[in-house]
Amino acid sequence: MNKKYIIAMLLYVGILAWTVSSASALAGEIEGIRETESLQPSIAEKILRFHILANSDSDTDQSVKQQVRDAVGQMMEPFLADSAGLEETEAIVQEHLEDIEDTAETVLAENGFVYGAEARLVTAEFPVKTYGPFTFPAGSYRALEITLGEGGGHNWWCVLYPNMCFRGTVYEVDEESGEVLREVLSAKEYEQVFRSKKYKVRWKLLEYLRKRGYD
Repeated sequence: MNKKYIIAMLLYVGILAWTVSSASALAGEIEGIRETESLQPSIAEKILRFHILANSDSDTDQSVKQQVRDAVGQMMEPFLADSAGLEETEAIVQEHLEDIEDTAETVLAENGFVYGAEARLVTAEFPVKTYGPFTFPAGSYRALEITLGEGGGHNWWCVLYPNMCFRGTVYEVDEESGEVLREVLSAKEYEQVFRSKKYKVRWKLLEYLRKRGYD
């Protein structure tokens, strides 16, 4: 048999095997996506997010957004420190919405901005977001939302309950945050959220498929 023919056949078989393997892997990933997506509503019922919308993407507006974040965090941390759960956290936030607005507007005024701030509790759509080793799926969540001016700039996102935001003025997820999250979520939910790298890829793939009508 012709040597070139044999090589060509071997290449063909190799490519065919790779294609079948890739298709099988993609099917498995899509199945995994459906499983993880199904947990989003139950995860959302157990946490409260935090969302700040900057006025614009200018350097000054983005900088003052971070200053508002720091000031609100420093102001709210003592009130939230002893919160016993989600309902109490939301009640504390509701009680201090005016104080949150005042804090934000004070920071804006100190930096020469006059466009104001609005703080409210809302149900909003969140994209896939990662905090330290934890990745939360896209979907609807209850959140403390602060809108600065037109709210047309890049946003800042975090999780308010359990507290993955406020450690003085340090914004990082530590071991304590992870342990509280483990207590709040079911074992399966926690596994999905904690395995951030793997499931972040899955959720990104889901968003890609959705945009192309593959729901």
